[in-house]
Amino acid sequence: MQLLKYYLAFTSVIASTAALAQSDTVEYGPPPAWVTESERLAAPEDASGLFFIERQDALVHLDSAGQSNFVGQTYKLLHPQALQLGNISLEWDPAAGRPIVHRVLIHRDGQTIDVLEKTGFEILRREDQLEQALLDGKLTAVLRVPDLRVGDELEFAATTRTQDPSLRELSYGALFLGDVPPPGRIRLGLSWEDGQEPNIKLPPALTDIATRSSNAFDIRVDNAKPLAAPIEAPLRYALQRVSEYSDFARWEDLSAKVSIIFNAPSRLKPDSPLTEEVKRIAAASADPMERAKAALKLVQEQVRYIYVGLDGGNITPASADLTWERRYGDCKGKTVLLLALLRELGVEAEAVLANNGGLDDGLDQRLPSPAAFDHVLVRAKIDGKHWWLDGTFPGDYPPLVRPLLNYRWVLPLSQKGSALERLPATPPQLPLEMGLYEIDASGGFDVPAHITSTRVVRGVDGLVLHSQLSALTKDQLETGMRNSLASDPNWDEIESVDYRFDRMTQAGILTIRGTGKANWDDDGDGAYSMSLVGGGFNPPTRKQRPSDQDQTAPYYSTLAYSCYATTVKLPKDTALDNWGFNSVFDTMIFGRLYYRMMERRVDGTIRMVRGSRVEEAEISAEKAKRDNGRIDDFDNSKANIYYDPANKMNAWGQLRPVPASTDSVWLGSNPPCLPPDVAP
Repeated sequence: MQLLKYYLAFTSVIASTAALAQSDTVEYGPPPAWVTESERLAAPEDASGLFFIERQDALVHLDSAGQSNFVGQTYKLLHPQALQLGNISLEWDPAAGRPIVHRVLIHRDGQTIDVLEKTGFEILRREDQLEQALLDGKLTAVLRVPDLRVGDELEFAATTRTQDPSLRELSYGALFLGDVPPPGRIRLGLSWEDGQEPNIKLPPALTDIATRSSNAFDIRVDNAKPLAAPIEAPLRYALQRVSEYSDFARWEDLSAKVSIIFNAPSRLKPDSPLTEEVKRIAAASADPMERAKAALKLVQEQVRYIYVGLDGGNITPASADLTWERRYGDCKGKTVLLLALLRELGVEAEAVLANNGGLDDGLDQRLPSPAAFDHVLVRAKIDGKHWWLDGTFPGDYPPLVRPLLNYRWVLPLSQKGSALERLPATPPQLPLEMGLYEIDASGGFDVPAHITSTRVVRGVDGLVLHSQLSALTKDQLETGMRNSLASDPNWDEIESVDYRFDRMTQAGILTIRGTGKANWDDDGDGAYSMSLVGGGFNPPTRKQRPSDQDQTAPYYSTLAYSCYATTVKLPKDTALDNWGFNSVFDTMIFGRLYYRMMERRVDGTIRMVRGSRVEEAEISAEKAKRDNGRIDDFDNSKANIYYDPANKMNAWGQLRPVPASTDSVWLGSNPPCLPPDVAP
C-alpha cells in the first residue's frame, strides 16, 4: 500500500495532495506566479565532486484546491558520472493534471542552448506492470539531454500538482536537506494562500536558517555543512534536517478521517455474493477464533494481491464487494473485505495503519501524516485479546498474537479518532533463523558422513521462503536443490529434500539429507578435530562516534534471534574418553545475548547449541561505553571438537544438557537455544 509518493530532487522531498482534471501529456510554459527563483551561485574554480549546485529550489505552494510543487535547478557538471543527470524523468498521476516543464537549458562557454527546441519528453505508461503486482496508472515522462558535456551547466525547472480524491484539499508533506548535500545553493520553501496555513514543524538544525513571513517560510543555505546522523543511532536521530507540514493537528484527526474513508467500502451490499461465504463460515463453527481464521484464510487464498492505485486511490480502498468480484486487491482492498466478513460474523475488528518499511521510529515526535504509513491490516479482539490478521499473507499464516513485523507505532482507525499506539519492542519469542545439523560420522574419519541439514526460517524471510517453496512439487524442489548444491564441496550426494510449513510457529522448514565430507582436520598421531557449523561468533565491534556527532544518542540494533544446533555421531572405533570440546559461554554485551553450550553423551555423540538474541533494541551511550571495555574478553572461538587417542579428556565448565539436533524440541514452541533462565 502506498499512501503517498515522494518527489525527489537530490536534497528535497515533497509529498502532496490536490485535485485536477485528467491529463496524460507534458505541458510547456512559464513558472506559476507564486514562484520566485533563487539567484545562481557561480561554481568556484576549485569545485570538486560530481557536480556543483548553482541553484536548487524546491518550493511547495498550498491553495484551496490542494498543492503545487516547483523544482528549479542548475548544476555545474564536474565529472563524467554527472552526465547521468541528463536523464531527466517526471512521474505523475494523470488524474492530478499534467506537469508543466518550464525549461531545459545547457549553458556552455557563454552560450545558452534550449534543449526543448530539438527534443521533448517521451511518455511512458506503466499501468501494465502486473508482474510486479502493481496497477497504479502512473505516467512517467523521460528526456535524455543530447550532447551533454563535462563542464556544462544543466538547468531544469518544472511544476507538478498531485491529487488524492480521498483527502481532497488536505495537504501534508516534508522538505528536507540531506546530511551531506553537494556544495552549492539550496532553497526549500513553503507558501500558502490566505486560510491555507498548515501546521509546521521545524527541527532545531533548520530553525536558525529559516525565515518566516505571514504566508510562507523559506530555508536558504549556501554550501551546507555536513550534519551526519549519529552512527548506529535509531532512525529518529536521522531526521535532523526534515521540515514537516500537515493540515492534521492530531493523530486522532487522521485516524477519524481515514476511518470514514474505510467505512463504506467495508460494508456489504444487501445482495452481496459474500453473504453465502458468511453463512458457510458461520455454519461451520460458532467459535469467534475459528470464524476469524476461516475469514482470513478466504481473503488470503481466494483474492490475489495486486497494488491498486488508479485514479489517485492511494488511501481509498476498493469496496469489499468489488474486491471479491474481481478477486484481486491490495492491502486496503483485502483489509476492508476482511473487516466486512468479520462484522457479519460478529467478530470485533478494526483497521490499523502501519509501516512495513521500518520507518516508524520516532513517529510520535512528528506531525500527523498519511505518508507515515505504507500498509494496513486488521486487528481483531477475541475473548478480550488482540489478534493481528494480514490478508496479504499466504493462507498458512493464521491470526497472530503480535504482528509479523516489528512495528514501533501503529494508528488504529476509528470513527471518534484513535491515538497513535506504541507497540513494545520485545525480543522475538522464537528464532527467526535456525540451522540444525546431524553429522553421522560413526563409520570413521575417512568415510563420507550421513548428513541431515534442516533450515528453519521465520519472520519476513520465512514469509519469502514459504512463498517460493510452497508452490513447488516435490520433484521440482529436489531437482532445484540438487542443482544448486552440485558445486558445494560439503555434499557428495543429495538423497532427499523436504519442505513444510509449521502453522503453530509460523516456520518454513527445509530439510536436506545426503552424504558428504565431515571436514575432519588431521592433527597427526591419530588425532583429529572439527569446527562445527554455526558454532562461533564474530566479536562485536566498538560502539563509538566521531566527536562532532551526538555522543548521548542511544545505539540501535535490529531485534534478531538466531540458533544453531549440531550433533556429531562419533566414529564407533574410538573411545568416548578420548573426545573433548572447547569453550562454552553465556554472556551479554551491547544488549545482545551470546550463548554456546556443548555436551559429550554416552551414546557416542557430541552436541552443540549456539544461540544469540538481541534483548534490547536500544542501549544507552553509557552502557555502550562500559561494554567497549569488555570486547577484549569476548570468546570468538569456533565450536571445536577434538579426538586424541593418547589423552583422556574431561568435561569442564557449567555444562547443561543439549538435546540431539534431530529432537522435535528444536521445532517446538520453546527450543533450548538460550540459557534456561532467559524468558522465551
